[in-house]
Amino acid sequence: MMKIAIAGATGRMGKMLIEAVLKEPNAKLVGALEYSGSPQLGEDAGAFLGKKTGVIITSDIAQALQDAEYLIDFTRPEGTMAHLAVAEKTATKMIIGTTGLDSQQIAQLQKAAENLAVVFAPNMSVGVNVTLKLLEVAAKMLSQGYDIEIIEAHHRHKVDAPSGTALKMGEVIATALGENLDDLAVYAREGHTGERQQGSIGFATIRGGDIVGDHTVLFAGEGERIEISHKSSSRQSYAQGALRAAQFLQNQQAGLFDMQDVLGLRH
Repeated sequence: MMKIAIAGATGRMGKMLIEAVLKEPNAKLVGALEYSGSPQLGEDAGAFLGKKTGVIITSDIAQALQDAEYLIDFTRPEGTMAHLAVAEKTATKMIIGTTGLDSQQIAQLQKAAENLAVVFAPNMSVGVNVTLKLLEVAAKMLSQGYDIEIIEAHHRHKVDAPSGTALKMGEVIATALGENLDDLAVYAREGHTGERQQGSIGFATIRGGDIVGDHTVLFAGEGERIEISHKSSSRQSYAQGALRAAQFLQNQQAGLFDMQDVLGLRH
């Protein structure tokens, strides 16, 4: 029985995670965490489902992690870092789907993972991670004569751009080409840009409505185009992927992993 706490318990993703944990026979909800000003503090974590779980939403990180073996965190960088600091002390394994972490925060995460088992992935969806594997293969086969563009679309409330998933796609492609994404990425085009630079990877961002998450990678050559796309219609796939990540961590004592490790797609 996996004892799981959820960060951001009243958000869209948090609610989906709570529902998934409650439906999973091998998991038990033992903690629900929210920011200090949340109006839902003190409520039962299952209230939005009309269920009594006995787990009260709290802003006290240590209290939320008191009985937890795992913390699933899809919040924001500053929150995730605060949660990580306490998880290190309580030896609570973490599944992190937070995007927008900067290089310093990622370095902190890598340091913590020397003593703590962590799955960190910008997208927990099984389908997205299979797509990443397809992109790796495609990039190697289409390394000459094809221009690469990554187009992503998300709901109006998303605060970072490009999405973590789009950046991960770019990283996978760049690595397959034997390059560093920082040397190839073009994040904005405006005005007189000149011709497209050969070998670059372009990014385009769309924000609007309630789009859960759409990603398309375009390999544009002479006389043909190849498009590899993934479209999410529900956050349920992220929640199920997070539970698979927790199951994977049952056999890990320390280390920083991603969904490629969880799904056995590393090689």
